[in-house]
Amino acid sequence: MLSTNIKEATKAAHQELEKKVIFKLKAIRNNTDYAELLKHFYAYFKAVEAAIAPYITTDLLPDHSERRNSEYLKKDIEELGGNVHELSDVKIPEISNTLQALGAMYVMEGSIMGGPIIVQMLAKYGVNDGVSFFSGYGESTGTMWTKFVGVMNEEAKNETDELLAIKVANETFERFSDVFGEITTA
Repeated sequence: MLSTNIKEATKAAHQELEKKVIFKLKAIRNNTDYAELLKHFYAYFKAVEAAIAPYITTDLLPDHSERRNSEYLKKDIEELGGNVHELSDVKIPEISNTLQALGAMYVMEGSIMGGPIIVQMLAKYGVNDGVSFFSGYGESTGTMWTKFVGVMNEEAKNETDELLAIKVANETFERFSDVFGEITTA
């Protein structure tokens, strides 16, 4: 089943991205710092959304329009007093079919699952604004994840399909990690 295999196969890339994001979150001391971090998320998510748009339709994922997207990040940035001008250039995986799009979306939807932890971390630093994206779907977060995973599992008919989705999911994690640059700890 794709949902089981993709989680295991992307574990290392996921952990590398998570390590960078947590490092960046720990450096946040005010709304400006947080808005700058969100710009990285916004630039990357917006680019991935454009790439998956032809393949992730409401025919495939009926609740697609209800899902969190880069517009929530933009709203959060603006709420924090920032803007979405002067974004970093981002590189995303090549996406040319539904399975690749689902692999990329696995990373994006997964980021919402970890959102409540990010909201708690930010609150420790006194940052309570601009958290609509990371607040996820509230009480419906688990249900929305289950629906997405169901669609993903249904689309992957065989091992070749799974490998295609997994490859792009790994690349999506890796390219997203690249957005944050190198992390050096003393």
